[in-house]
Amino acid sequence: MSIRLPVTATVLGLLSACAAAPTQPPQKAAAPAALTPAATTIAANDNLNAVAWSQTAIEHDLIYLQTYRDAQSRLLAALKDPHWDALPKSDRTTPLKGLKPAIVLDIDETVLDNSPYQARLIQGGGDFNEASWAAWCKEENARALPGAVEFTQFAAKHGIAVIYISNRAKDLDAATLANLHKAGLPVAGPSAFLGLGTVVPDCEQAGSDKGCHRQLVGRHYRVLMQFGDQIGDFVDVMANNAEGRQKAMTPYLPWIGSRWFVLPNPTYGSWEPALFDNDWAAPHQEQRRQKINALRVQ
Repeated sequence: MSIRLPVTATVLGLLSACAAAPTQPPQKAAAPAALTPAATTIAANDNLNAVAWSQTAIEHDLIYLQTYRDAQSRLLAALKDPHWDALPKSDRTTPLKGLKPAIVLDIDETVLDNSPYQARLIQGGGDFNEASWAAWCKEENARALPGAVEFTQFAAKHGIAVIYISNRAKDLDAATLANLHKAGLPVAGPSAFLGLGTVVPDCEQAGSDKGCHRQLVGRHYRVLMQFGDQIGDFVDVMANNAEGRQKAMTPYLPWIGSRWFVLPNPTYGSWEPALFDNDWAAPHQEQRRQKINALRVQ
């Protein structure tokens, strides 16, 4: 995006000075620099900076380390408190007494890094689609994000169940479990992973909301902490717009940093369609226009 800068008094002074300077003999203009193949073949992509930051900025890794280390420093105190629970009220349907302790984590961009898939989309000029996403997941090569392995292993060593909740499709269950193992993340067994295909008795699933899955975990465990990169990883959002998202989180703001730990994801998420009325069928230019309109300039 080009930005027009105001013509300041300093700039005007420089222009006046240039106009008063002695005339120089004409010089041969330099030949224009040749365009590189990348400049002529790679189209602009709104996700480039986000993915580049996720993959190359040390600040990205430090945020993950800071989050998981902070959580680890608080975990044993939460374990000792029999009244401590990190499930929202709507998901806690079973009394805490006698329940085993657990932590609940999202997978993608919470414990596993899928930025190489995003990078491929940018380099190839494509958009997200289920086929290419499934192919990436089945490679089982996503790396663990900084701090995730150490924290989850610490929890497991202290008798705390590590439960993963994801919206990955049912046919990706085996590949997901294998990838978690390869990355060094503790997985007690298939029951420790609740994917999109998990059926929860006596709970009506609404799209990709995770409420039913959290309720299922709550029937067997006292949840000490939750981790995710989307607010839907913590609580169901009734209306995915600015007001609805704020309303869903406001009652639980005191839990941020103690029971709920939110991780950064600038590349994708429910925050994006909230900017264009959740209309994925709208043309890209219209989606982009509405996102630009949502920007604050003051």
